[in-house]
Amino acid sequence: MNGAGIKPSAGAVPCPQAQEAYDALDPNGNVTIKWDVMSWTPDGYVAVVTIYNFQQYRHFEPPGWSLGWTWEKKEIIWSMLGSQAIEQGDCSNYTGNIPHCCKKSPAIVDLLAGTPYNQQIANCCKGGVLSSWGQDPANAVASFQLSVGGAEANGRNVNSPKNLTLKAPGPGYTCGPAHAVPASKFISADKRRVTQALKTWNFTCTYSQFLASRAPTCCVSLSSFYNDTIVPCSTCSCGCKSNITEPGSCVEPDSPYIASVVSGSQKNTPVVQCTSHMCPIRVHWHVKLNYKAYWRVKVTITNFNYAMNYPNWNLVVQHPNFDDLTQIFSFNYKPLTPYGSTNDTGMLWGLMSYNEMIMEAGPYGNAQSELLFRKDKSTFSFDQGWAFPRRIYFNGESCVMPPPDAYPMLPNSGSRQYYSLLTLITTSLSTLALIFVYS
Repeated sequence: MNGAGIKPSAGAVPCPQAQEAYDALDPNGNVTIKWDVMSWTPDGYVAVVTIYNFQQYRHFEPPGWSLGWTWEKKEIIWSMLGSQAIEQGDCSNYTGNIPHCCKKSPAIVDLLAGTPYNQQIANCCKGGVLSSWGQDPANAVASFQLSVGGAEANGRNVNSPKNLTLKAPGPGYTCGPAHAVPASKFISADKRRVTQALKTWNFTCTYSQFLASRAPTCCVSLSSFYNDTIVPCSTCSCGCKSNITEPGSCVEPDSPYIASVVSGSQKNTPVVQCTSHMCPIRVHWHVKLNYKAYWRVKVTITNFNYAMNYPNWNLVVQHPNFDDLTQIFSFNYKPLTPYGSTNDTGMLWGLMSYNEMIMEAGPYGNAQSELLFRKDKSTFSFDQGWAFPRRIYFNGESCVMPPPDAYPMLPNSGSRQYYSLLTLITTSLSTLALIFVYS
């Protein structure tokens, strides 16, 4: 069986359930791994393993996911389709037909695009790259098939794997134990026949940014048309240039080593540009214009990493005016409602074949868009930093916000009156000039 021609029926696909989560903006987001025993063999069984990325905005970047576990008994993997074990292990006890993997704790990776068809199954061979469920659910699923030996056949005392581990591609995920669930059902391509697995286990994995990285990976800077002050990312947001434990932990923009860093000849050279914040990614939120019934924001994402592209990136922004978002330019937008009916969180990502990839640091290492909001007179205000976001995530990682007391403030009388058109235009041009110099 290679999985071709069948797919899980609508009722068989597991859905995320309410449970403990690490992310307040995606409280039910998780990665569910479904282990379906499809048939028995003389010394074990054939299983299809499916990874569902139910997270709304956290995806699996290159080099992709890696899945591991520990066998309960003396199981081995005879063969695989759609993926492979990183190491074969010691198979010296076997003669003739040599197993694919004999390790007690195998590590499995996805196959690359272009794999021969006789080694594929559905939803495989993407190099381990998975989209988030909210951004592209069709590409948020991965599958592979394995033939397990060394286990008792016909379902007697067949145990699920233990100590499941998921890297996507780095650490951060914690997986729970297996849970026996109703057997998955599959519908044929012509929709005239339904089959089902002999046994199904589910594993649930949740994400912690602290486990993934002790230091943040992005920061936020702010500016506005009504104040000449540009609030930069906080100093040492993601680390410090003078870090004694990592001397020379960044590259100056005019460094002659940048070319060799990008080409890969300087393998141990840091690749993040030297800045006061030391973050690979900076998100800038600029309150651009004020109309009678609307207001306008410009968002710019800048990459400071000389050897890192960000394909299929996404940005999550929490702001109380998202319920009144009227128009967005050059980005996709999807509302998120982590608190039920309250629409104060939006997910933004690039347009295909235009800016879905943020290139490495340099003249093309940025993406930008503008958002037009309608004013709700009962809540709208430029006072007390209301126009700035409460929280920003880049690729699922929470970005460091500036301290609230540093936000651009209105002039003394600005909170009680609107600017004249002349003042608005003059101030806007001045601030835009500063932003050009700053970026």
